[in-house]
Amino acid sequence: MQQQQFDRAAEDLGNAIHLEHVNVTVPDQRLATLFYVAGLGLTRDPYIMVSDTNMWVNVGRSQFHLPSGEPQVLRGHTGLVISGREALLERLASVAKKLEGTRFTFKEHNDYVEAICPWGNRVRCYEPDAARFGRITLGIPYVEFDVPVGTAKAIFAFYPEMMGVPTEMKSGDDTVARAKMGKDQYLQFRETDRPQPDYDGHHVQMYITDFSGPYRKLQQRGLVSQEDNQYQYRFRDIVDLADGRHLFTVEHEVRSATHPMYLRPLINRNPAVTNRTYAHGHEQWDYAMGPDQYEGR
Repeated sequence: MQQQQFDRAAEDLGNAIHLEHVNVTVPDQRLATLFYVAGLGLTRDPYIMVSDTNMWVNVGRSQFHLPSGEPQVLRGHTGLVISGREALLERLASVAKKLEGTRFTFKEHNDYVEAICPWGNRVRCYEPDAARFGRITLGIPYVEFDVPVGTAKAIFAFYPEMMGVPTEMKSGDDTVARAKMGKDQYLQFRETDRPQPDYDGHHVQMYITDFSGPYRKLQQRGLVSQEDNQYQYRFRDIVDLADGRHLFTVEHEVRSATHPMYLRPLINRNPAVTNRTYAHGHEQWDYAMGPDQYEGR
């Protein structure tokens, strides 16, 4: 009997194993709660950052970090998988009046719902699709940045050499570079000729297994921007490795897999459960598809 053959390379991740959070500062925690928790239907972390100066919001196994401060706006958008389009649209409509006078808006597209936070951050919310996003029903599959024309190919070369992270040009498009941040998670860099605002300090956070190797390479080029602690450092600038030309700036919070918070369990509520609809045992959101929803490869 002939043994089944498997494509083992399809399960390779590279050095990055998880894209955990997107961090933007917000000037009003109440308005942030209305958008991210009441509107999108996400869950405030009940254990960490529970005062009124910061808020961590769970999205499956990932998070938004929303410390208080002058508003920061990611140049691009964050992709979310959220099951239940009609319920999402109803939640967003329910907070619209309270968010009047801000930049909040939302619009339904064929493929996604785009929602804009009170300060201009864009999120695109997709229905679960195992072929496209993996088995998640709730999570952050990608963060996409708008980058200058002529930079995608050099960014494509930066991540494998400096971070040990596999990259690809998206669907044969030589203007979109994708860096693999974990299972079914990516940083995407899409070229645009639209003018972009100056970088304002927002950041993304990644866990990697070879922690010291990229650190040495970044340090040799003077790219380490901050030494946080034993388990964490940061870099901001992505450069052309051939000539040192600056390509794009976004802070990367780089953590080791030995970081105390790696794989910390995150609670995700089921936003359909209210005091009027309460059903025992249905309070939590199952952020991964069950066996009846997914056919394994």
